Amino acid sequence: MKYSKENTNGSMDISVVIPIFNEEQILPELHDRLVKTVSRITPHYELIFVNDGSKDNSLLVLQQLSELNENAYYINFSRNFGHQIAVTAGLDACNGNVVVIIDGDLQDPPELILELYTKYQEGYDVVYAKRISRKGESFFKKITAKAFYRTLNHITNIDIPLDTGDFRLINRKVVDYLRKMPEQNKFLRGQIAWLGFKQTQVTFNRDERKYGKTGYPLSKMFRFAMDGITSFSDKPLRLVTTLGMTISFVSFLIILYAVYSYFILHRTITGWTSLIISSMFIGGIQLLTTGIIGEYISRINKNVLDRPLYIIEDTNLRKNA
Repeated sequence: MKYSKENTNGSMDISVVIPIFNEEQILPELHDRLVKTVSRITPHYELIFVNDGSKDNSLLVLQQLSELNENAYYINFSRNFGHQIAVTAGLDACNGNVVVIIDGDLQDPPELILELYTKYQEGYDVVYAKRISRKGESFFKKITAKAFYRTLNHITNIDIPLDTGDFRLINRKVVDYLRKMPEQNKFLRGQIAWLGFKQTQVTFNRDERKYGKTGYPLSKMFRFAMDGITSFSDKPLRLVTTLGMTISFVSFLIILYAVYSYFILHRTITGWTSLIISSMFIGGIQLLTTGIIGEYISRINKNVLDRPLYIIEDTNLRKNA
């Protein structure tokens, strides 16, 4: 579904897409800092806030901000659809020649957009923000994130930048291609890397949250990691095949030894403990491989159902005919 702005005159230079989830306390400061930064680049800009099923008063604040600023727009989902889907909705709605994706918690500083835009003017299609440090995050989250991205780079054939989130600037060409990717399980930073356009980076120190708590607990981080792996690598499936062949080969050797021991050595192999351990090991491997296959089948099923990625309950954007 495509939307446009009722008061858009001429071309739109920059669009900023901001997914929002329970950020009512920080929204006024976020809006002011974005306006102050982007207006230094161009007066022709738009801020698209996507309210992803917030339970607080985020929607009310967004409505108030849109009344005060004719360049501020909101999209309100009917429920929580997830961060990546919220960003996708913003990309579907934006009209800018370049688009900045930034989270709504102010951990990514809006002022860095100036550096992203300066790099873009040097001829790059994608300029992503790479984190030097991540304040306010636990050691466990830092080490697991680092391990995930390095593992993902190892098992895929695309070069996904390390230590980066979705905070980046992309040009209209990249946005148009992202709109052509219909998969339900979005992993946008991987999709952008997969496109392979000219990319570069700027570095920054990520701030800690001022208010509230993260919308990405461990369970969502795990699901996000699974989306990244299953979207861009088939090596887990190859691992399943390798495990199956290896265990079958070892089992065949054990059978040969058992037959040899019984008929040649006249000795029967016994051992309740070894039998139980072997059964539990093979059972565990079977459950693991079934789970891996199930993850891929689940994603196929979601795409076959072809349900809408998101449902918009309310917006101040005008729907195109």
